[in-house]
Amino acid sequence: MKTRSDKMIKVPQELTNNWARKVSLKLDGLSVIEFSCQTEGRKGSYFLKEHLLLIVRSGVCTLRFEDRTYTVRSNELMFIHKSIAIEFEKMGAPNYNYAIDYMMVFLNDKIVEELFKFAGIKPIHPVDDVIPVTVFPINECIRSYIETLKPFIEKPDEVNEGLVRVKLMELLFHVADSNERFLYQLMQPINKDRSSIAKVMEENITNPVSLNDLAFLTGRSLATFKRDFQAIYHTSPLKWIRNRRLDKAKELLAETDLTVTDVCFSSGFENIAHFSKVFKEKFGFPPSEFRQKQKLQGKA
Repeated sequence: MKTRSDKMIKVPQELTNNWARKVSLKLDGLSVIEFSCQTEGRKGSYFLKEHLLLIVRSGVCTLRFEDRTYTVRSNELMFIHKSIAIEFEKMGAPNYNYAIDYMMVFLNDKIVEELFKFAGIKPIHPVDDVIPVTVFPINECIRSYIETLKPFIEKPDEVNEGLVRVKLMELLFHVADSNERFLYQLMQPINKDRSSIAKVMEENITNPVSLNDLAFLTGRSLATFKRDFQAIYHTSPLKWIRNRRLDKAKELLAETDLTVTDVCFSSGFENIAHFSKVFKEKFGFPPSEFRQKQKLQGKA
């Protein structure tokens, strides 16, 4: 269960003020965030708004997606497909005073399209076995490349944006050259089953997803997703999600001791004032008063 302290966050957007962030480099379509810290274990939950390349130079990162667990260790690289929710745990290397050093490279659709156009890569025919997470070793080319990237991310304001873009495009070529599945993963939605609306909606009730995310996860355009959803549920996706989240919040208020703030985040809302307002609109009382009435009824 997600509470305020470990609520799922959207990345890369909400990593801007992360305590462990060392440096960052942002371009239109791509961002790089480097982390260097000491920890014996830190957990959290992410919803990936963009594709992620996770490069671990020292330490261990463990990620869980659905019922699978993936581990990336020192001198390994992990590719994670966009529009999925993951749980992660990172731990520093015991032999190096629990130091962990890794880099997160986020890629949106614009930079992916630019890569394919620049490389002259033709669209790949859809396949049915696209795996959203892949771990592979960092080869010598990638290892050498990372060292040449350091001056760019340590002083991002002092380098030419065009040069940075070419330099980061080089990374994508190195990764594609070292793992042929990389291009397939970039180009394919995770779930192309057009009957998957119900499954996708249930899995993402409390995740910070947009309508575009949900449409992507079901393999539909936004317009088609809205039309198909209306035909199934006879309401809009936003109203359906809000009502399910409110029902979840009502259940948590009645059956747990979580604070109202924790209930807000655990049920998928991101703003406490908005949560209190819509909760009162549906159930007639604000969350705190609703809880008090539940306690009184229990004692009666």
